[in-house]
Amino acid sequence: MKVRIGDQDALIVVDMQKDFMPGGALPVPDGDKIVPRLNEYIEMFEKRGLPVFFTRDWHPENHISFKGHGGVWPPHCVQNTEGAMFHDDLRMPLDNKFIISKGTSPDFDAYSGFQGTVLESLLKERGVKRVFVGGVATDYCVKNTVLGALNLGFEALLLLDGIKGVDVRPGDSEKAIELMLEKGAVGIEIGDLTG
Repeated sequence: MKVRIGDQDALIVVDMQKDFMPGGALPVPDGDKIVPRLNEYIEMFEKRGLPVFFTRDWHPENHISFKGHGGVWPPHCVQNTEGAMFHDDLRMPLDNKFIISKGTSPDFDAYSGFQGTVLESLLKERGVKRVFVGGVATDYCVKNTVLGALNLGFEALLLLDGIKGVDVRPGDSEKAIELMLEKGAVGIEIGDLTG
């Protein structure tokens, strides 16, 4: 399947932060391995002057998702810590770059880049109709961001060669991909893109 990138497209790179990389507080296995591929996608959008959105967990120290505060996860991506920073090798365009912080209040968790953020309004302001989504983790924030996009009326393309899952339960990532496709997302790889 060939897909042409057009003026109503945007790229969403989900949570490529140090705490989600090998060695981080909440590592996604091989999460760092998709950085070069995501950089290729970022460059394609950057060259066309199209917007690139980087979502990030940006949690306060007492966030509801943390084990010590009733959640299921170890503390991760605490605001202004090294672990909350983006992977050093991730390409950050100078123009048309937007950083979307989620999970910023102690009592509200957000797996989707759209929950409690300005992502939807920024996309709509720019006339975006279709989003390309990659990053981590397939079975959590990628899944919820893709489903959120679909629910809000955007077309969603899932970058199958630019995602990695955490698989708390074996097969979680596979199930997440199946669900996204079932709900209307289209799975593509970099070789499918033209123009």
